[in-house]
Amino acid sequence: RIRGGLPTYIRRYRKGLNMARPPRFEGTIGRTIAESEPWFDEPPRPADGAPNVVVVLLDDTGFAQFGCYGSDIDTPNIDALAAGGLQFTNFHVTPLCSPTRAALLTGRDSHAVGMRAISNFRTGFPNMLGHLSSDAATMAEVLREDGYTTFCVGKWHLAPMEQCSAAGPFDHWPLARGFDRFYGFLEGETDQFHPDLVCDNHPIDPPARPEDGYHISEDLIDQALRMMSDAKGVRPDRPFFTYLAFGATHAPHQAPAEYLAKYKGRYDAGWDVCRAEWFQRQLDMGVIPAGTTLAPRNPGVDPWDELPDDQRRLSARLQE
Repeated sequence: RIRGGLPTYIRRYRKGLNMARPPRFEGTIGRTIAESEPWFDEPPRPADGAPNVVVVLLDDTGFAQFGCYGSDIDTPNIDALAAGGLQFTNFHVTPLCSPTRAALLTGRDSHAVGMRAISNFRTGFPNMLGHLSSDAATMAEVLREDGYTTFCVGKWHLAPMEQCSAAGPFDHWPLARGFDRFYGFLEGETDQFHPDLVCDNHPIDPPARPEDGYHISEDLIDQALRMMSDAKGVRPDRPFFTYLAFGATHAPHQAPAEYLAKYKGRYDAGWDVCRAEWFQRQLDMGVIPAGTTLAPRNPGVDPWDELPDDQRRLSARLQE
């Protein structure tokens, strides 16, 4: 339901659309008002029934980390989404923060849009700019051009770090890349209980303290829901695009106390046993084809039974 059809959407998406929509006038201007014809340049409107779009990104999350992919981690809401939609089992990924975001938001290879590695450094070559290339359109830019309201909530990590202070410049912050609103953090990681937060283009303090139960994951959801509610409450006819990128599952690993208690002792058997159990569950579910063999441990990863007791306790705690 994109104006011009899917081929036009794909062409604009690949070519890039990082520019404001130019004004138009298609009326006539005569010598007098009677000889003139006004014309009103209306903003773009999505087709009737255009869907709301929500994209959720989780950092450093493995293939088998969800219940619907074989894990014993409790992910009931994600499992429900998977059961009611499409579940993919063939992935081509860029297992690193900034390149993943660059590829997901632009639909292009991360090297082609200036983000072959994390945005914390530049190499002096066009495949590593420290930010998204200006000729690569984001999903937000494409959808906003078609009348969507666009929200970015959570981790950005697509701007040079030296430009992420209150002084800017703001050229590569979310609001400059197609998003109407932003709430989250710009760096690769932040303290989950004491985050460095940004609202739109200015730093803010967290809305609550950890002793009052604050955790950034819940805060991000609250803010995303508030943005959606504000938009739909006034313009119910206008669909929204929400990009929600959690800080959770990335370092620092700071789960709320109730989550730590919930999983206490669950992984004491160690990674060899857990890997085998999850792998078998994937076979039983059909997530991986019958006859697949479990890959060996990564180089440098020792058998669980050979680890010192302290290292086992630490590793089990990290998994919890």
